[in-house]
Order: sequence, then C-alpha cells, then structure tokens
Amino acid sequence: MRILVTGGAGQVGTDLLKRLHADGHAVRCFDLVRRTPGVPDDVEWIRGDVVNPAEVFDCVFEFAPEVIYHFAALLSATGEKRPHGCYTVNMHGTRNVLEAARLAKTTPQVVFASTIAVFGNNLPTPEPEHGVGDDVPLQPTTMYGVTKVAGELLGAYYQKKWGLDFRGVRFPGLINAGIPGGGTSDYALLMYIDGIRYGRYECFVGENSAIPMMYMPDALRALTELSAAPRKNLRRSIYNIGAFSPTAEDFAHAVRARVPGVEITFKADPVRQAILDSWPRAVNDQNANDDWGWKAEYTLDKMSDELVRDLQEMLKHQ
Repeated sequence: MRILVTGGAGQVGTDLLKRLHADGHAVRCFDLVRRTPGVPDDVEWIRGDVVNPAEVFDCVFEFAPEVIYHFAALLSATGEKRPHGCYTVNMHGTRNVLEAARLAKTTPQVVFASTIAVFGNNLPTPEPEHGVGDDVPLQPTTMYGVTKVAGELLGAYYQKKWGLDFRGVRFPGLINAGIPGGGTSDYALLMYIDGIRYGRYECFVGENSAIPMMYMPDALRALTELSAAPRKNLRRSIYNIGAFSPTAEDFAHAVRARVPGVEITFKADPVRQAILDSWPRAVNDQNANDDWGWKAEYTLDKMSDELVRDLQEMLKHQ
C-alpha cells in the first residue's frame, strides 16, 4: 500500500513511518525539515510546506497514495507562542491536504490527528464517571485547539459533500522515548528524561493535575486500526481514544520507583496550567471500542517499565 505521512518528522510521524515501513508499505514523508535520524533510508522523504498548495498537490498527485496520515501542525504550547503561525500551518495545511485528496485520481483515505485540546472550559461539572464523551460542545481555549476543531469539521464537510473517506482520532497527551514536540503534556515525558539525565525535574504543572495520556505504541496502533476499519462500521468521523489518566504526582511516583534518588518538584506555570485545566481529566472512548474494537494495552506501570529502559539506552548515546 502507498501511504503518505505529512509532518512525518514530528513525535507521532517519526514512529509511524518506522512502523509502516516495517509492515511493508511504500511510505513517503512530506515535511518542511530534513530527514529524521533513524528513519529507514527507503522511506521517501519530500521536503515541502503544507501551507503551499502547489507543493502539496504535486506530492499527492505524483505519489498517488491510498492513505494520507495528516500530522503536520504546530502543537499547543508552541501555538500559544506563535498563534498566527499555528493558524496558518494548521488551517491552510489541512485544507490543502483535503483538497489534494479530493482532486487526486486515487481519492485516498485521510486520517486526521486531532486532540483533546478541542475541549474547553465548558466541560461537564463534575466530569462524568466514565470520562467526557465525543459529542460535548467544543470550545477550546488555545489556537491549537481552535484549528483542530476546524479541521474536524472541514474533514466532515469534505466527506459529506464529496464522499472523501475522512476519519481521525482525538489523541490524549502522547509519551514516547523521544524528544518532546512542544505540547502542554510534555511535562510527563520530561519527568522521565530529566529524571534519568539530571536526577531532578521541576514540573511546570501542579501535582494534582491530570489529563488523558497514552504511550506511543498504543497511539500508532489506534491509527492503523482505524485506517483498516471498514467504512460501513464507522458511525462517525472523529473518535475519542483513551488509555490512562494519572495525576502529575502519579507520574512522579512512577519515575521515583524506577530511577533511584531522583528529585521531582512542582512549580506550576500559569499559562500552561490554564491550558491543561481546560482539558478533561479522562475521556470516554466507548464509540471507538464499539465501532472498530479500540482498546489500549498499556497502563502507567507497563509504559514506565518500557520507557525508562528505552530512555536509558537512548541517553547513553547523547
């Protein structure tokens, strides 16, 4: 299968490129930056800007992908520092990808990476016992969230008007053995990285803060399983997916249990804390379970065992 990944140099894209290549697909990455170290040599790398429609159209029309995974975006924390750039990349980039898919002879499926940042301060109070569902009103508090709500709606419009096969997931905060990508949820991964590297970390959110989190292998599996699901089984385009929702102190406890002597403290940054507090503490992903069998495999402890091992190995070589 021919698969195009936009934003393939990012946190999710890099790992997905490796997985798709290992599964035997013909993979092309479209990104503004140079090839990411560790990506197999026979993954084709096209340097281009999703904001430029001609570059996107040329890439899609020439490669004729059967699936496009669209990840190119500026994330929440970076987006608040560069809101106009976030709007430009996330809004125009998504429109260009959808339009290229619509006009392409192959009419590829488009898999969209959305986010819990689409939620906002109007969440149910108290939150439902089994997490916030897919269909609560979306009133995000960040430019990143605004653009992702718009991307969800634009994709649904393309599906309704032109029959484009558009589907996607709302990712929780994602954790992997790599470099954080500028998201508000980065505090969790930094706890492990700085704890191992320096023996200490000052967390930029309060110890009782909690949002949905997920380990990257589960995130990749969610993407590929959703892409493979028969369209007739999907009652919607965008799905919540969840795994676990530890507090920041729960993460600290997991790190302390695996990194002897580490010191983790908390000093909330008002801007990032406010962003995090606008997101749900847990999401309900029953629709994903019902429609395409989604279920996370990693718990906090299972992830921590694997993550600490992988980070220790990675940091040896830096």
